[in-house]
Order: sequence, then C-alpha cells, then structure tokens
Amino acid sequence: MPASATPRATTSARALTIAAHAAFVPIGIVTVLLSPLLPTLSDRWSLNYSQAGALFTAQFLASTVAVLLSGLLIARWGFRFAIKCGLLVIAVSVAALLAGSRVWGMTCIAGYGTGLGLAVPAANLLVSEVNPARRGAALNLLNFSWSAGAVACPFLVAAATKSHRVPLFLAVVAGFCALVGVGIAAMPSSISEPSQINVADGTRATIPWKHRSFPILAALFFLYVGAENSFGGWVASYANSLGSMTAAMAVMTPSFFYSALMLGRWMAPLLLRRFEEIRVAQAGVLLACAGMAGLVGSHSLTSVMASATVAGLGLSAVYPITISLLAREFGQAASRVGSVMFTCANLGGAILPWLVGVSSHQSGTLKAGLAVPLIGATLLFFLYWRDWKPAIMEQGA
Repeated sequence: MPASATPRATTSARALTIAAHAAFVPIGIVTVLLSPLLPTLSDRWSLNYSQAGALFTAQFLASTVAVLLSGLLIARWGFRFAIKCGLLVIAVSVAALLAGSRVWGMTCIAGYGTGLGLAVPAANLLVSEVNPARRGAALNLLNFSWSAGAVACPFLVAAATKSHRVPLFLAVVAGFCALVGVGIAAMPSSISEPSQINVADGTRATIPWKHRSFPILAALFFLYVGAENSFGGWVASYANSLGSMTAAMAVMTPSFFYSALMLGRWMAPLLLRRFEEIRVAQAGVLLACAGMAGLVGSHSLTSVMASATVAGLGLSAVYPITISLLAREFGQAASRVGSVMFTCANLGGAILPWLVGVSSHQSGTLKAGLAVPLIGATLLFFLYWRDWKPAIMEQGA
C-alpha cells in the first residue's frame, strides 16, 4: 500500500468500525428481544413450552438462510450493503410484530431473524478485516456495543409491559434500526471497504473445506450461539416459573446475564494483553458452566441473578475469540468461510433453544430443559482444549 494511502485507509477503518458499533446497539436489542417478551407472547398466544421454543427456531432458522445470503451480498456489494439491508428488514419486522395472530408474529420473528442474519456476520467480519493487528480486542469491543443493547432490552420491555406500551416500544426500536441503516447508507463513497480492495486486486478467496480447523470451528460456532441463546432466551421464563417474584422482576432477569456479557467484553481487551486468547476462552467456558449449573439449582431471585451473572461473565469473551480464530486460521478466505460458520452458529441458535422447550414440555419443568445449554457449554470446554497452534500455522492449506 502506498504511503499516501495509509491515512485514508486508517480513516476508512475508523469510520467503518464506528458504523459497525452503531449498528450493533439496536441489533443487540433485537437479538435478545424474544427472551423478555416470551412470557407476554406465551400469554397472548396461549403457548406451551414446546410452542414457545419454536419461536426461537423461527428466528434462527430464518437467520441461518440469511447468513448464506449475507456472504453473497458482501462478495458482490460489500459489508455496508449487507448491514444496512439487514437493519431495514429488522425495522419493518419489529414494527409489525404484534399486528396479528401467532402465525403473523412468527413470520415477523423470522423476518427480523433474517435481518440479523444479514447484518451480524457482515459487521463482525468488517471489524475483523479493518483491525488486523488487534482483532480479538476489536471484536470484544464491538460485541460490547451489542451487549449494551442486550442489557437495555429487558429493562425497556419491563417498563413497556408495566405501562402497557409494548407496541410503542417496538415502534421506537424499529425507528432506531431504520435510522442507523439510513446513516450507514449515507456514508461517503471515499470510505473504502476491504472487500472492495480484494475485488480490485483480482483476488478471490475460496473455502478451504479440508482445513483441519474447519469442523472444530463449525462446532464451536454451533455450540456457543446455541448455549448462549438457550440460557439467555429462557432465563426470564424460568424466573417467572419459580413464582417467587413479580412478572416485571422475572422479565428483567436476562439483563443480569447480558450485563455480565457486556462487562466481560469491556474487560476482555485488558485480559488479552496478558493472556493468550485460547486460555481466556477456556477459563471463560469453565466459569459459564458453573453459572449454568447454578441456575438449574436456583429457587430465588438472588440465586437466579447470581447464576446469570456468572454465566454471562464466563461467556463474554468466547464468541469474539472464536471469530478471531476464524480470521487467524483462514486469512483472506475468512469472509467466505465466515458465511458457513455463521450458518452453523444460527443453526445452534435455532436448535438448542427449541430443545430446551421440547425437553421442558415433556418433563413438565424448565429445570430439565436448562440442562441443554449446560451440556453445550461443557462440549465447548473440551473443544477449546484442542492444540490450536499448529493449525494456525496452516493458513495456506
């Protein structure tokens, strides 16, 4: 790269990173929206545990299909195009969520799942590409912005539910998404993206299917997103089922989980300066297992809060580190491999929360279903004990 191009590249990287952060705040709200809304939707549509679990499946299956489309959009029109399209689809779907029956609602949930599938991989990969010297830290900070939205969501839903203004709340969230999408669309053409540079150079990365890290990373993406969404998605319903707290208090319990995720992602860059990424991930997953096991044995608001906090702290750095590993392992092919990995992630988000609902329905208690994310986190722990260093050296494989 010519010396004269360096300031422009730095400016572009900074602007694109800020844009991704701006998008990730409303994306964080919408990603976890179903969790605090689930008790309300279950009452509104008379859902049992199994039917409620199917709502998560609708969101994440649609997101899975959209992730595949996201890779094509990125390759053809760039990261920003995929992000702004995703935000606009989210806006329309969230605004219409309560406008009809359960079938209509599931359609809207699938709609905003589609938008998430378009925008989330694009934003993660964009930040990874424009911050090559500090991917792990940059991705943790990006997901800190996601966590800020996720933390705020249960409190906002609780306030809207108490004042009977849930439709207004959804309209405001939709407007927020649309506003950010329009802002990204209005960015000047002088801001250049990595994908545009690759196309101009005539390089086209292919997917190295035979790379020995491929199946391991696919399993990590599947299990992480499945475990996080199973735990965070059902914790409000579990708290509500205990009968020892008000409905408003139960709705707010996911905030302890997502607050811990946010705090952990803020602290992660400091930890990553002293410890290797894999070691941080291993310790985090072990801590998450302790929190998830604690929730299964919880009987009061205090124990639910404590367990959710421990689990959130444990999981906080794991996903950004997993995305960083994707970039380290596959180099220029990361954006194409990423479409496959994020597809696996969304399949985990579709299947594991649904399994929580099915297991709970069959056993008659959510305690049995919450063993699902605990098993998923345990498998994550063993996968992260793999020796990564030789594989990282095989980037040209």
